[in-house]
Amino acid sequence: MTPYISVLQLTSAALWATNKAVVAELFACLPAQRPQLVLIPEAFSHFGAGEAQLGRYAEELGKGDVQRTIADLARKHGVWVVAGTIPMRSQNATDQRYGAASLLFNDQGEQVARYNKIHLFDAAIADNTKQYTESAFTAPGQEIVVVNTPFGRLGMAVCYDLRFPELFRAMRSQGAEIISLPSAFTKVTGAAHWEPLLRARAIENQVYMLAPNQWGKHNDGRETWGQSMIVDPWGEIIAQQQEGVGVISAALDLHKLQAIRAKMPVGQHNRFEVKFLEN
Repeated sequence: MTPYISVLQLTSAALWATNKAVVAELFACLPAQRPQLVLIPEAFSHFGAGEAQLGRYAEELGKGDVQRTIADLARKHGVWVVAGTIPMRSQNATDQRYGAASLLFNDQGEQVARYNKIHLFDAAIADNTKQYTESAFTAPGQEIVVVNTPFGRLGMAVCYDLRFPELFRAMRSQGAEIISLPSAFTKVTGAAHWEPLLRARAIENQVYMLAPNQWGKHNDGRETWGQSMIVDPWGEIIAQQQEGVGVISAALDLHKLQAIRAKMPVGQHNRFEVKFLEN
């Protein structure tokens, strides 16, 4: 069977109980095709609670209702899931910040990969929030993650990572064929840069970009851009949810990906080495 990709778009609230119900409703709306990879946006469990408060909701790896719920949904619906980001307690006892963890679950509900967001959003934006300082409460990740799945080699990234092409080139060099990008792009930055950056990363690396995004106005007044999409290795948008809460789906064609790479072998032509610089 042809594998499918489904991307959820949410307007997540501050409380997990509210978001939990919405996520369950959207899983019930998934297309019947199997195998299927489902992606949930960044900060899907708590959005608008205030970054300083997220530490209260941080879970230990393998424990907590958010992880348990996603595992149950993956198992119930027989799908693989990239669970956006979940605030995760730091394994470093001296660091009081939490990690922004994107977790991959298989169709048996088992967690098989974890990516901690590397690039943190510290920026001044002309919106209601004005100044974002994600690093004040979030510890940056230190590892690039590329993992085998039934859908191909999956590279994992999150939101602000999109602005750093070296990360995506490094994932391509490790064999990535599809790349997940759970996001909460602001309305201002999303309108300006979301689509061109997604298409550029897909074209440069000849990969599928799978990009679930938050949409709308949230509890703390933040506005996110939406426009969740699936972009193919030629840079074409093959599915898109412009506004509102919902699900988009598209077939995954790795034969097309391989054909594009064979006709234009940029991976072989590249003459630059990417080195990962730790903090």
